[in-house]
Amino acid sequence: MPTRTLPLLRWSPKAVVFDCDGTLMDTERHWQEARNRAFKAFGLRPPHGFAQRAKGVHYADCGRLMAEETQKPELATGLTRALLEHFLALVADEPLTMPGAVEFVRLLSGRLPLAVASNCPAEVVEESLAWAGLRRHFQHVVVPSGTGGRTADADPATRQRPGDLRPKPWPDVYATAARLCGVRPEDALAVEDSLTGVESARRAGLRVVGVGPRPAEEEAGRAELWVSTLHAPELLAWAREWQAGPALP
Repeated sequence: MPTRTLPLLRWSPKAVVFDCDGTLMDTERHWQEARNRAFKAFGLRPPHGFAQRAKGVHYADCGRLMAEETQKPELATGLTRALLEHFLALVADEPLTMPGAVEFVRLLSGRLPLAVASNCPAEVVEESLAWAGLRRHFQHVVVPSGTGGRTADADPATRQRPGDLRPKPWPDVYATAARLCGVRPEDALAVEDSLTGVESARRAGLRVVGVGPRPAEEEAGRAELWVSTLHAPELLAWAREWQAGPALP
């Protein structure tokens, strides 16, 4: 294990904020298929390497990127709408969790405040987590404004107001999730699979564990620890040592 990870492994977070797509839910392949279907619907071919560039990007920004890279800027609105419609249909048919996600969330549930910070529309996050049996473990779900943005609080007064939160890589969703969990950003841990999300969490002041295929070393170094899955032995051993965070409601 690289020595640079040791300071992180001696630290206990007071809250944990998870990304959803590709971290908790195996939906990245649905986004990829939705992009392919949207391109096809408009008679377009996906540009080379587009899937990697689109990973972790807010779907509205992705629709604009699809239009720009195919030199069809006038199709941005239609591509964005088609992308979301195809994705919702795919994820409803086949909701899957990432390896180790259920076990890791259950290990932490009730011990620390847990939240989700996602670039996806709120209904996608809520329904995906519910289908997977995970929704009840999270006190808050935070998404960018303009995507059904809200938290999971029951009091409507605590919900996000229009224009409040920008998507990743802006820090807004992670900063808000930490605040709602009742901790300072520097006391919260982010769990992310995309470099876009890692950047968002770092800019918000959270410490970051990356999960999934390890990127190039320079990019992987933006997270303080990178594990292949959420049931990585070093991650589980570390998590079992964490002290309880703020009192849960």
